[in-house]
Amino acid sequence: MRLADAVVVVTGGASGIGAALVRRFVAEGAAAVVVADLDEAGARRVAEETGAEAHGIDVTDESAVATLIRDVLDRHGRVDLYCSNAGIATGTGLETSAADWSRSWAVNVMAHVYAARAVLPSMVERGSGHLLLTCSAAGLLTAVGDVPYTVSKHAAVAFAEWLSIMYGDQGIGVSALCPLAVETPMYTAGLASGHVLSRVMAANALLQPDDVAEAVVSGLAGGRFLILPHPEVADYYRGKAADPEGWLAALRRVVRKLAG
Repeated sequence: MRLADAVVVVTGGASGIGAALVRRFVAEGAAAVVVADLDEAGARRVAEETGAEAHGIDVTDESAVATLIRDVLDRHGRVDLYCSNAGIATGTGLETSAADWSRSWAVNVMAHVYAARAVLPSMVERGSGHLLLTCSAAGLLTAVGDVPYTVSKHAAVAFAEWLSIMYGDQGIGVSALCPLAVETPMYTAGLASGHVLSRVMAANALLQPDDVAEAVVSGLAGGRFLILPHPEVADYYRGKAADPEGWLAALRRVVRKLAG
């Protein structure tokens, strides 16, 4: 994936990792970067700071996602890279309401599905394009203290794998971005609220959004499916596969420690 002269769309681009991706893609010489977010005012601020374009969007609205893609295609003729980056956490367990389960599924999974449906036809027709799905290390491991986040992020990784299998031979690249702790509004709000997920993540190196953007640029250049800004995630993932019982026991110890 070459970023120079690319046309890029970043959802969830008003803050955190999304805003860092916008800044980095502009710096890399992208022909156009569209920053899309439910927070339209925030998207405009990032766009004004970087020279990107702003678009207000609810990524859980399939028609709105399709409209965004049509608009970018009409103005720029193509989408080279679509970063499906918007995401939410709840910090809750079995008590999670049906409404919060639905919202988590809609943002963390179906937004990726809607994006793929809208953008893949034009990419396949050209024989090139790349989808970057922000899945979180929770999609490979487990988000202790947040069951909707765990389940939906696992599903997001599974969807990214499926896309790569089904469209990789048609010139389409797919990457799953899986960071651990990153200093974003979602992380800091969770930490302030005492969410177990944020407290567990705090035990790992806290990266800045710009660090994640650097890992993304490197991962895209290398054509990697899994982009792991925290390299230790690969070790955790291998350990989980090699000894699932030991992995589960270790996490239970973490939960006991936090509870004590």
